Amino acid sequence: MYIIARMLLGAGILFCIISGAALIAELGHPKERAILTSLFNSSYFIGQILASAIALGTTDIPSNWAWRIPSLLQICPSLLQIATVFLLPESPRFLISRDRDEEAREVLVKYHAEGDASSILVQAEMVQIRETIRTEMEASKQTWLELLSTYGMRRRFIITIFIGLFTQLSGNTLLSYYSGVLFNMMGYTSNYAKTRINLANACWGLMNATAIALIITRFKRRHMYMLSATCMCLVFIAMTISLERMQVAIDAGGSNAAAGISGLFWYFAFSPCYNIGNNALTYTYLVELWPYSHRSRGIGVQQIFGKLGGFFSTNVNSIALAAITWKYLAIYCGWIFFEFCVVFVLYPETSGRTLEELAFCKFLFQFLARTTR
Repeated sequence: MYIIARMLLGAGILFCIISGAALIAELGHPKERAILTSLFNSSYFIGQILASAIALGTTDIPSNWAWRIPSLLQICPSLLQIATVFLLPESPRFLISRDRDEEAREVLVKYHAEGDASSILVQAEMVQIRETIRTEMEASKQTWLELLSTYGMRRRFIITIFIGLFTQLSGNTLLSYYSGVLFNMMGYTSNYAKTRINLANACWGLMNATAIALIITRFKRRHMYMLSATCMCLVFIAMTISLERMQVAIDAGGSNAAAGISGLFWYFAFSPCYNIGNNALTYTYLVELWPYSHRSRGIGVQQIFGKLGGFFSTNVNSIALAAITWKYLAIYCGWIFFEFCVVFVLYPETSGRTLEELAFCKFLFQFLARTTR
């Protein structure tokens, strides 16, 4: 029953993430869109902090309620969402696609013009959104096969697959789901130490992810992704060396406190490195990458491959760590370097343009097609 419940939660969260990311991007002011979609992803750490804090109080309960209480408390966020979802406005792009222009105008006036019905920005957005959606609807058959119909769409599809995989296979799943094993390798073996390190890391993650989300508009998307991959690779190299030194000391019958402290330092250092790209930019970049008529499907593809990557990582990490211990982290060093190469070769730059401009910005995908023929 517990496993089935987890499966239902996993299926339900897909709808929340897909619709939530798209709605935030389409409701947000053009100048604030990137920040809002980045904050959407960084808010994950609020849940992680609550979960870690609850675990502090339930870990030492000498019965099955040690895990039942955290599981039951997961009802609360869902109840909050059910109670408040009807207060949310509808996407103006969805309203215009259904010929409900006046309702769309009201939403744009409220959220983009501070109630000024004569705003030039709103008038321009209405015309731009209406014409873009009309052109997209005329050219699109509205099927999943449309995602593979042209060179540009196929490239979007491939990039989206990699985004989904990289969000789960960049070492973050290893450091979060198997943190207890890594803490043991670093020399921190008590539940007291492990639960407090997890809580501290969650708080640190919220702080740096929020800070990064607030400054993301100052940098190009490609540069941020490549910086993230470079930093993650360096952190994993350093963590691998630290754990190797720790293992050498253990094999010799001693200990190496300095190596354990170093490993813990790099464990904390990974958070901002990951958040620069795979946290702050995931939904910002996906929303900019896909045109309106395929945006939800594009985010859906990312979620599918993200869950597949998470499933693979969750089940493989434990086996690999038990078999080759610290050497497994060296494999991640090579994989993250591969991520950098993929970003450098495939990812187009999308910053500095509206969603409507990006939908028909041919240079994003057609230039490479012409130059590689």
